[in-house]
Amino acid sequence: MARIALLTPDYFKGKEDKLCLEAKGHTVLSKSNLTQALDELVNDPPDLVVIQKDLPKGLCKSVISTIKNDLQIALMPVLLLVHEQDMVNSLDWNNYPVDDILNVNAPIEELITRVDLALARTHRVADNNPLTKLPGNSSILKTIQKAINCKGERSVGYVDIDNFKPYNDHYGFARGDEVIRMVARILVNVVREYCGKDGFVGHVGGDDFVFVVSSDKVETVCREIIAHFNSLIPLFLDEEDIEAGCFVGKDRKGNTQSFPLTSLSIAIVPLDRNRFNHYGEVATVAAQLKKKVKQLEGSNFIIDRRKDKISSSDFNKVTVASQDITEEHLNASSTQSPPL
Repeated sequence: MARIALLTPDYFKGKEDKLCLEAKGHTVLSKSNLTQALDELVNDPPDLVVIQKDLPKGLCKSVISTIKNDLQIALMPVLLLVHEQDMVNSLDWNNYPVDDILNVNAPIEELITRVDLALARTHRVADNNPLTKLPGNSSILKTIQKAINCKGERSVGYVDIDNFKPYNDHYGFARGDEVIRMVARILVNVVREYCGKDGFVGHVGGDDFVFVVSSDKVETVCREIIAHFNSLIPLFLDEEDIEAGCFVGKDRKGNTQSFPLTSLSIAIVPLDRNRFNHYGEVATVAAQLKKKVKQLEGSNFIIDRRKDKISSSDFNKVTVASQDITEEHLNASSTQSPPL
């Protein structure tokens, strides 16, 4: 349900129009006192504003400017109600930074459609990570829950850049952002290549990413991600640090120490075998796996092979692998810690 402010004193006056919007589950706020309405927009902001262009005394531009220059409500969608001539001649959209336009003669059904579209679009944009443009937490949680509910053979990969904080401290935030964008491109390209439209990549925030792929492709995807990362990360490191095999930075307590060169850790949680009912359970398992895989040297991935619910002491039933491990080593590892 959305709260919609109609700053359209010359239009949508009929009770039928309001009832149509309310029938879609929206709450309609229709204000005749525009000065009072402007105060309420800031103090008690609605979810969407419809405003007519030909308000007196330049109030239209003033209201739009107030909304779009306010950090708290700048993402609020604004629909501009215009005449046919405005649509033919177009407008200077720098003066009218709105999200959509609507003809004053359009039927109420078109208004409802454009309102629904504007709200959906705003939700998508607000969810996307501003640095990588990848889907954010809301989309990630929905995707994981959908994969759980579908009962298919899907796996969730949790990706973490190792020693990223000391990397930022040592090289600066600008280069840190470049590394994050590089990892995002790798994930998108690899998942797209091997899984197409069935794959998903999201950005939790910072140096944490998530991908969802079919379980039969997950090991290949992990190996390709790590291979690409290992080939590209030297471009983001100074030559003297590469030669030394480490760089100097500060730990989370502020102590100066040497850190291994930046690597990648991936924790894989298969969703098959009906092990999970809620995405929170998947995240809990992933946190356990990430703790283990980050203890390994270099870039690695770990796949949970356990069939049952997780216990924190049950790590002898997971498979550890990395791009550098040969099949012989992998088989030996599996023999020592056999998956169920």
